[in-house]
Amino acid sequence: MNPHAIKAIYRFELARTWRTVLQSIAAPVIATSLYFVVFGSAIGSRMMSIDGVSYGAFIVPGLNMLAVLTESISNASFGIYMPKWSGTIYEVLSAPISPLEIVVGYVGAAATKSVILGLIILLTARLFVDFSIMHPVWMVAFLLLTSITFSLFGFIIGVWADGFEKLQIVPTMIVTPLTFLGGSFYSIDMLPPLWQKITLFNPVVYLVSAFRWSFYGEADVGVAVSLGMTLVFLLLCLVAVWAIFRTGYRLKA
Repeated sequence: MNPHAIKAIYRFELARTWRTVLQSIAAPVIATSLYFVVFGSAIGSRMMSIDGVSYGAFIVPGLNMLAVLTESISNASFGIYMPKWSGTIYEVLSAPISPLEIVVGYVGAAATKSVILGLIILLTARLFVDFSIMHPVWMVAFLLLTSITFSLFGFIIGVWADGFEKLQIVPTMIVTPLTFLGGSFYSIDMLPPLWQKITLFNPVVYLVSAFRWSFYGEADVGVAVSLGMTLVFLLLCLVAVWAIFRTGYRLKA
């Protein structure tokens, strides 16, 4: 393990965030704050509570997860795509750096950005709604696990993409709709029985459910099941990343 190589990639990627802080941090925080204003303060005050939790507080974990998922994928995919686009990826690949160190550097930086963003959004949410965190340690653990998992997923997308437009296809056309349909704004128990079963095929359901449990002790799906599904997706991403470096898919071509 070469810690200097990891540190160099990690610091470079984080430095890019501070150079574009309005786009990387401010924009998603402001966008999420608008949801809190509209759904939390305005509409939420006129809606009934869900599982004993006010509607404004109920949507906090879901909105946080929406931002974290989107930004994890975006940060990691853009981080690896830019070296491919500029050609500097060949310098990284030819350096005495292992694939593990490359992945840790890029994915670690993307996950760090997402965790920082998630914590800022939680602080911002306090300005609009009152909520509690019943299991803060588990909340941080789920936030870290989700950020790392979807940063790995974003890394895969960045390698796969051969144009800037493709970087936005998966987050915009797949991840965002799945998050909205994954219980971010409602409990899946409110759906008809058939749709409850169909919704269980949505992987985001397990992420939102586990994250919400860490806040209020209530979950649509068992916490152990949610954790297991997240770990399975993490394992699949690790296998895909291993295959990319094993074959040189769109990296060495």
